[in-house]
Amino acid sequence: MSTPVELLAERLRRAAAEAAEAGVDLLVVTPGTDLRYLLGGGGDSHERLTCLVLGADGHAAPPALVVPKLEQPGWAGLPLDELGVEVVTWTDGEDPYLLVSDLAGGPRRLAVADSMPAAHVFGLRDALPGARQSLAGGVLAELRMRKDAAEVAELRAAGAAIDRVHARMGEFLRPGRTEAQAGAGIAAAIVAEGHTRAAFVIVGSGPNGASPHHDLSDRVIRAGDVVVVDIGGPLASGYNSDCTRTYAVAEAPPAAVREAYAVLQAAQEAACRAVRPGVDAQEVDATARRIITEAGFGPRFVHRTGHGIGLDVHEAPYIVDGNQRVLEPGMAFSVEPGIYLEGEWGARIEDIVVVTEDGAERLNDRPRDLVVL
Repeated sequence: MSTPVELLAERLRRAAAEAAEAGVDLLVVTPGTDLRYLLGGGGDSHERLTCLVLGADGHAAPPALVVPKLEQPGWAGLPLDELGVEVVTWTDGEDPYLLVSDLAGGPRRLAVADSMPAAHVFGLRDALPGARQSLAGGVLAELRMRKDAAEVAELRAAGAAIDRVHARMGEFLRPGRTEAQAGAGIAAAIVAEGHTRAAFVIVGSGPNGASPHHDLSDRVIRAGDVVVVDIGGPLASGYNSDCTRTYAVAEAPPAAVREAYAVLQAAQEAACRAVRPGVDAQEVDATARRIITEAGFGPRFVHRTGHGIGLDVHEAPYIVDGNQRVLEPGMAFSVEPGIYLEGEWGARIEDIVVVTEDGAERLNDRPRDLVVL
């Protein structure tokens, strides 16, 4: 997806306004998803400083992209001229931090990208000793957490792509194969079904399913195993998928497992139905947690109910107790309660949802039952 120039210009304008509202004079954004959101692309952050210098409303500094001369060609594809962003280059031997200081015009309050390398943070501190530094993440999150129609379309496409991978799970989860072998096939399918890469592949079989962030291991999958499969990755646009389903391999699990899974399924369904404009994020978490706790599995649900998603797999808003953020149309996040019995088995169900004008749209459509493969 090539982001229209008009939309990028609006993002830059809103970022400047949001910075002023937050009491910040200047945003300094190094390569990463924040920069991709603002400019429509970008490279990597190396030891040589590359950054967008963006003054807040009312601050004199014009927008500029500071980039090493040798890396300038890599930025030629961005519509910088159309956006009014000046390209300012530097060569080895020059101090790029003093260059930023000259461009900035004496800011008192400087907000740097959350992912900025510490070497650059300290370099800017030395060049602007009178400026108080803070993180820019809170400023930019106010923009990024509300997806526009084009972003929602990309998330919808990502959801459909990862659904196609889950539809093929019978190819990979078979008795006698290791988690690592299954994971390799799943990773290849993630790319084959439209992603640029597999960002993560969790295959938690049997007792490994009780570890929510288990990766892959050499454990051999057995008939009767309950297997948690949590997978996702970015499309070419940079927007990510993330979907979890739990499977039983070759035979149905015991009644106790099926009964606990029914509780989890009811909790996930209720939490998805709770999503609508005007509801606090923490209420969605509470809805899922209430059902799981009443069934006696409260201590077995050991993580938040969800996280925002977009150019990052994890971003604001977070669906967790204590987050009083009011949900608004365009916010996109996961709803993924889980139940984990250490040393035995685990289960999780995860869909990405987008808040609409009167409710929510689920972006994943695969069955949420405990499917026996």
